Amino acid sequence: MTSWSKNPIIYEINTWVWLHELSQKHKKRVTLATVPEREWNSIADLKIDAVWLMGVWERSPAGIGIILAKQNLQDEFHRVLPDYLPEDVVGSPYCIRGYTVDERLGGSEGLAIAREALSKRGIRLILDFVPNHVATDHPWVLGHPEYFIQGDADDLNRYPGSFYEVNGRIFACGRDPYFPPWPDVLQLNAFHTGLREEVIKTVSSIAEQCDGIRCDMAMLVMNAVFKWTWGYRAGTRPEAEYWYEVIQIVRNRYPDFVFMAEAYWDLEWELQQQGFDFCYDKRLYDRLVYDSAESVSLHLLADLSYQDKLLRFIENHDEERAASIFSPEKEQAAAVIISTLPGAKLFHEGQFEGRKVKLPIFLGRRPDETVVIDMLSFYRKLLKVIKRENLLDGEWRFCDRSGWPDNQSYLNFVAWSWRSGPNRYLIVVNLSDSNSQGLVRVPWDELKGRDWKMDDVMGGGVFERSGDEMSERGLYIDLKPWGYHFLRF
Repeated sequence: MTSWSKNPIIYEINTWVWLHELSQKHKKRVTLATVPEREWNSIADLKIDAVWLMGVWERSPAGIGIILAKQNLQDEFHRVLPDYLPEDVVGSPYCIRGYTVDERLGGSEGLAIAREALSKRGIRLILDFVPNHVATDHPWVLGHPEYFIQGDADDLNRYPGSFYEVNGRIFACGRDPYFPPWPDVLQLNAFHTGLREEVIKTVSSIAEQCDGIRCDMAMLVMNAVFKWTWGYRAGTRPEAEYWYEVIQIVRNRYPDFVFMAEAYWDLEWELQQQGFDFCYDKRLYDRLVYDSAESVSLHLLADLSYQDKLLRFIENHDEERAASIFSPEKEQAAAVIISTLPGAKLFHEGQFEGRKVKLPIFLGRRPDETVVIDMLSFYRKLLKVIKRENLLDGEWRFCDRSGWPDNQSYLNFVAWSWRSGPNRYLIVVNLSDSNSQGLVRVPWDELKGRDWKMDDVMGGGVFERSGDEMSERGLYIDLKPWGYHFLRF
């Protein structure tokens, strides 16, 4: 394998659901050890850099029992999966009993075979790590209760949904401070020295089996956040940050190992400074869903050293399906945006096919949905163009836009350029439901004194323009609602 791409394209697969559907398709039980070669080839045809196999670790039987007792979740399962049965509940991939590959998915040997199959195709493997909590039946609960935030009988009586009793001890349930506790997991104490040492061993073990990890809710164990969330129960705040300590030691052993953070609350920069290679760009996602093109442009004015370490997406297992919140035209516009920005890009299995049902993570089966052929063709073409043109290996620059006193629709444009080897590219997207016109300033001095031909590598059009005019006034752009140009000069 060569080194990681600077701007990798990552494909998230719900491992349990994927293997279930492969078993149905091939009419035999398929595990990570027995995935047919043509299925791996199909993934490689997407022109991605890494696969995130979400949910391979051993899931908790105790957690399944807790979930089956929640009527609100049972109602949700029936709504999403009309023929739902209790055996469809396979447990949460984030209610982990042990960091060993679930035998029902093929075990550690199956994972090794899957990793080799991906590696042969030049694709890296990403797995999960959950720093904040473990299942109620994890071995640490009985073997090392000191690793956890604990309470007493009074806490259990006053806050029965926030505390849980195991073998006579009272433990706090895992939580995000802005939401109710998760009832199926127990809260680890990120300040405990012994726990940090055990986490380093655990992450090192994971690093032996893959090429990178996605760290669930990574900001929850930052010193300031953890102290604010748990107060006196956490004990003395350590001098070293949790992630700085863990990442530094693991990276000394595995220099090419990539750390990816699920991050919110505008803490991405701090997590990058603590060692993360990529952090979720939830702000961009929210702006694409709810805000204007101008808000997206303002977001992209951040320093490039920060943007290079963001993970762009319009869908993952925690968010609604893109096809359910965007029109097809807006989804394509948003996909062109995230795909052609610096930083990592995340796509979710089923996104390309136009799936609309967001599946609860507890289920191992999903409803059938009709493949949207036009959307699948669009995504396949977009990723192939990006790879073919070596776009993401180049130099990225944001482009200014301008208009006229009587026409301010240029504010609906977002625009940037790439310089990759001898080639030059300009991406302009009309992020609005109105026809829009404007001028885009192309930041290349060598435009002057020559005429230029531009191929739209996605739309197929060909344009010829004066380099002097583009340098002085800018390139005139006229786009329909949610339209875009992907121009090669």
